[in-house]
Amino acid sequence: MPELRFVTDPELTPELIDELVGCWTDVSNAGGSVGFVPPVTAADIRETADAAFARCGDLDHLLVGFDAEGRAACWLILGDAGSWLRAHWRWVLRVMVHPKHQGRGYGSQLMRAAADASRAMGVEALHLTVRGGTGTERFYMGLGYTEVGRIPRAIRVAPGDDRDEIYMVSHLSPLP
Repeated sequence: MPELRFVTDPELTPELIDELVGCWTDVSNAGGSVGFVPPVTAADIRETADAAFARCGDLDHLLVGFDAEGRAACWLILGDAGSWLRAHWRWVLRVMVHPKHQGRGYGSQLMRAAADASRAMGVEALHLTVRGGTGTERFYMGLGYTEVGRIPRAIRVAPGDDRDEIYMVSHLSPLP
């Protein structure tokens, strides 16, 4: 399995932002459930991306996996929980592996790197949501996540195509 170099909060140069938006566009158009439904363009994603990246390095943390050529192969955001009462956990947001890298184990490497980076920040648990009907909950369960809730028909992909939103958690240290 090819190894990636993971960087937490890399400098968000215009070039890196373009790479990340390009990845987001390609993942969306390949059917990935990362906030959009195909077909989309980079322009469709840019406003959402700019808002997400503006929070990174302060409240949220961007984690990027770079391939051997130094290109962004996968990435996610560790999102602030929004309250000091929840400072011990983070949301895992926008998890994506570029389609050309699918099937190489990059998603598992990315999620393990997210757990490691979170532990280094003193985070005790990671929470995420997945779109029902995609099967991604099995991937996360294989990494130690547990389904803790489900909201039926919370996500409307298209008229007549409503999906459950599935809430999952991974405790990074044993519960007391």
